[in-house]
Amino acid sequence: MEHRPLGSTGLNVSIIGLGTVKLGRIRGLKHRAPASTLPDDAAAAELLRTTAELDINLLDTAPAYGTGEERLGALMHQHGWFGGREHWIISTKAGEEFDESADGGNGASRFDFSPIAIRASVERSLRRLRTDRIDLLLLHSDGRDEWIINDSGALSELNALKSRGIIRATGVSTKTVEGGLLAVEHCDVVMVTHNPAHTIEQRVIDAAQDAEIGVLIKKGLESGHAADPARAIRFVLATPGVSAMIIGTISPDHLRANAAAAAT
Repeated sequence: MEHRPLGSTGLNVSIIGLGTVKLGRIRGLKHRAPASTLPDDAAAAELLRTTAELDINLLDTAPAYGTGEERLGALMHQHGWFGGREHWIISTKAGEEFDESADGGNGASRFDFSPIAIRASVERSLRRLRTDRIDLLLLHSDGRDEWIINDSGALSELNALKSRGIIRATGVSTKTVEGGLLAVEHCDVVMVTHNPAHTIEQRVIDAAQDAEIGVLIKKGLESGHAADPARAIRFVLATPGVSAMIIGTISPDHLRANAAAAAT
């Protein structure tokens, strides 16, 4: 698996990162044919073992992924981090949580970008992930990108935690072009949507490349709706400035196919 620099953070990430939303949450997802149950621990461990075997070192999770952080931390700890903690780049988020009991059991997100909430979220993530540091902490935008970056105080709190060594790099998972461009000015990393059917955020990728800011791609497979996943993977990874794309799966076979497409 090819690894690329994540901007100027000093971190090198595999060009495919494993998205772990499906390890902890089944409600409220936009993926095609969402699972009706979560994978059991044996299946989840096999997925993580395959991830390590493929030399994928980037794992993406979030408090909004239900029990995802907690399960990931427990499994990694149980299996000795499948080779050691130093092998992995752990990316998680703050600002959004998912309440499965809300909306009549359908689940709903709630957002809080206040500094106190961000700090509490990071501390909770450290406990859940059973680690002493988070390699990348992204603010999980609700669409108010510019307000979150400029006015909420969330980014200042992340920078304070970074100065203490708790976080190695900061960023925002954005939803607007304007927000993405602002994140490039204020963060180490930006996460944007990019795929053959959605290229409007190319401006953000270009600006990030010029500024040596890391770029992670979400929804590169159109939330599972891409007609030709292998083509979409090649399209995303051929885009100058892209560090890695995050692809969520609970299938080792799908993960191997994604890795194969990335290598061609």
